[in-house]
Amino acid sequence: MQGLHLTADLYQCRCEPAWLTDARILGDWCVEAVQAVGLQPVNQLFHTFPGTDGAPGGVTATVLLAESHVCLHTWPEKKAVTVDVYVCNFGGDHSAKARGLMFALVNRFQPKWTEQRSLDRGGEDE
Repeated sequence: MQGLHLTADLYQCRCEPAWLTDARILGDWCVEAVQAVGLQPVNQLFHTFPGTDGAPGGVTATVLLAESHVCLHTWPEKKAVTVDVYVCNFGGDHSAKARGLMFALVNRFQPKWTEQRSLDRGGEDE
């Protein structure tokens, strides 16, 4: 059950608006980013929410990995994104791949600032 769980809250993103509102564009890119760092996607779900009060809706993009998952939620009205990357280290240490993926995801959105956290999951003697 050992693994690494990374989270990032991205604020005042300066990317093109489509990255925050178009599930297909964001989702396809997420799968490519996962593969680029050497993780294995096994399924995915991408959803654009309806807009409200004339503002576009956000996106949830989830990629299930053989190693665990990646999930993003966008708030275009706030130019904000939350990112969750979790990898299990059962068959090998995937921590460097998870960190590389998080780096790529954060850079995609060009935030003015971020709040990032890292949590080691599971115990040593499992």
